[in-house]
Amino acid sequence: MLRSIHRWPGLAAALLVLVLALGGAALSVYPALERLGTPQAEGTLSVAELASRVAAAHPGLEQIRRAPSGRVVAWWFDAGKPGAAVIDPATGADLGSPDPLPGLRWLTDLHRTLFLGDSGRLVTAAGAAAMLVLALSGAVLVARRMGGWRRWFDRTRGPFAGRLHVDLARYAVGGLVLSSATALWLTASVFSLLPDEPPEPAPATATAGLPRMELAQIELLSGTPASALKELSFPSPDDPADTYTLTTDGGTALIDPGTGEMLSFVTPGGWERATEIVMMLHTGQGAAALGLLLGLMSLSVPALGITGLVQWLAARRQGLRIRGNAAPGQAETVVLVASEGGTTWGFARTLHQGLTAAGHSVHVGALTAFDPARYGQARRFLILAATYGDGEAPIAARGVLDGLRRLPAPPLAPVAVLGFGDRSFPDFCGFSRALADTARAIGWADLMPMATVDRQSVQDFARWSRDLGTVLGVALELSHLPERPQTQGLRLISRRDYGAEVQAPTAILRFALPRQGLWQRLTGQGFARFEAGDLLGILPEGSDVPRFYSLASAAGDGFVEICVRHHPGGLCSGMLTGLAVGGVVQAFLRRNPDFRPARGSAPVILIGAGTGVGPLAGFIRANRRGRPMHLYFGARSPQSDLLYGADLAHWQRDGRLSRLTTAFSRHGARHYVQDELRADAAQLARLIAAGAQVMVCGGREMAASVREALAEILSGVGQSPASLKAEGRYAEDVY
Repeated sequence: MLRSIHRWPGLAAALLVLVLALGGAALSVYPALERLGTPQAEGTLSVAELASRVAAAHPGLEQIRRAPSGRVVAWWFDAGKPGAAVIDPATGADLGSPDPLPGLRWLTDLHRTLFLGDSGRLVTAAGAAAMLVLALSGAVLVARRMGGWRRWFDRTRGPFAGRLHVDLARYAVGGLVLSSATALWLTASVFSLLPDEPPEPAPATATAGLPRMELAQIELLSGTPASALKELSFPSPDDPADTYTLTTDGGTALIDPGTGEMLSFVTPGGWERATEIVMMLHTGQGAAALGLLLGLMSLSVPALGITGLVQWLAARRQGLRIRGNAAPGQAETVVLVASEGGTTWGFARTLHQGLTAAGHSVHVGALTAFDPARYGQARRFLILAATYGDGEAPIAARGVLDGLRRLPAPPLAPVAVLGFGDRSFPDFCGFSRALADTARAIGWADLMPMATVDRQSVQDFARWSRDLGTVLGVALELSHLPERPQTQGLRLISRRDYGAEVQAPTAILRFALPRQGLWQRLTGQGFARFEAGDLLGILPEGSDVPRFYSLASAAGDGFVEICVRHHPGGLCSGMLTGLAVGGVVQAFLRRNPDFRPARGSAPVILIGAGTGVGPLAGFIRANRRGRPMHLYFGARSPQSDLLYGADLAHWQRDGRLSRLTTAFSRHGARHYVQDELRADAAQLARLIAAGAQVMVCGGREMAASVREALAEILSGVGQSPASLKAEGRYAEDVY
């Protein structure tokens, strides 16, 4: 529901919101220009002194106004002809015409009324309302995606368009809410919907027959600083009963020109003061820096619109591929999907086809859109939930568990959870299990016990489908054909071979960076943007199931590099280690932003063994600013498989690598990386106490041994790998 609230106002009012945002951004520059181009009155200058200087230059002076920027404008009559000018407060001399800066009036009319008068004001108010709805709903969606308000500024992950959309929204949403809310307030004020009309002082007349006092003799004028002035109107020379009218921040006073006494005074009401503040917040008048900041935030709207449209089109393409998808309120079987890379949606389509063929009315939708009220005819819920990395929720599903806990009552129809994950991770299908546990905790009845699918296993899925068919009383055995990902050809340009001496062929493979089109560069798709630690999916010959390798390079390096060890019988590793220079493989990228050094200058402790050194070498290669990086690298022997040996020595010399510690399991003392960690326990404890981040890459057994060693090392300082992970300072890439 919330996504619909966010989506449709954006699509319906996209052009209007864009015009308002760009117009507001352009207008935000003018208060700063006016402030910079306006001489400011000295701090001790009084209203009387300012008025005397202007009156000396213009004997027919009628009125002086001072803008929030400090700009002073005077109006007068000279020989029956009206005149007006911007005034230098220091001399009272004219500085130029008071006409608006070039383009200001046109932009203002466009931004406020679209050149349509009151009708245009109503249209722009509708645009401001749409922007407010977009900003508020977007803020809630960002909080859900990040896993709560406290994780608002955590690192994002996912496709580039989605990451850019969230990153821009996080920094701009406050300004957009402020700009749109103040616009609605000002529109209400223009149409007299708010009681903010300035009160008038009680009528008064000047003492008859008295000559006018010198301005410096009028105590109220000489005692009021010019910086507080808004407007000073002079009495008409043809009306002896006329008075001075002085308006300041504190109110409006009528002054007798003959006696200098204040005849009447009125202070602004609360509504009027509030409207003045709102005007300042919206226009930047009197707060030029704030205006520029809000204008900068408004410039994010075009990018937010483009990235939002890209995500919407991608979601529609995904949804349209499920033919015959029943409406949510009419389906008896509801399949809810939480996917990280999109493959789980393929299993959902296969499930939809099988159940539909068996006579069921089935709706497939995103788990994030779950709302029991939408599914009035539902007799069962089937949740297909992927787990990202080691037990984490997919991007869009981070707030799902909290949403379930907030339900006033559990859904009446029972639920079955099928988890998708990788058994090589210690917390296999952790998010799916947490989902099943939460459902059980709120009293949501089980349709059948939770089951799991390891590495997109079609056999695991077929087994679960048979069990589901038994529960439903239908014959159901689904044969899922994995969908072939969209790939690009990568051409091998160089290779470095290791490990022949220990019968463990290993290679560092470097591929040419493929040419990227304009759309790919704009959206970050394909190989336009990637970092070391992201994943390269490669399709082995004769298979549509990809194998993933951690990247040892970034897009800025100009090549794609991975480390591969040949596993006996390995379909993909055998193909890669046997690939000749000039050979081509079909590959695609998958982002992995949770495995890369955090921002900042804190030390980084890199721990890897074998080909796990690949992404760690990529981090060191990118460390051109010399951030402290300490690498613990485990290999068999320095002669056979010290990957990146020459590079590591070079990076130490140029300051990218602070320290290298090696552990060889088949050479010399025969140590493993966990042994070297224990030997450096005191230094590691100091580094971690200083805020160091720990990054581990390699085999599952190695990672478990490293966790055990670090738990021993950190027990004396009240830390553990789990506590570091909770702080975002412990990351693993395990295979």
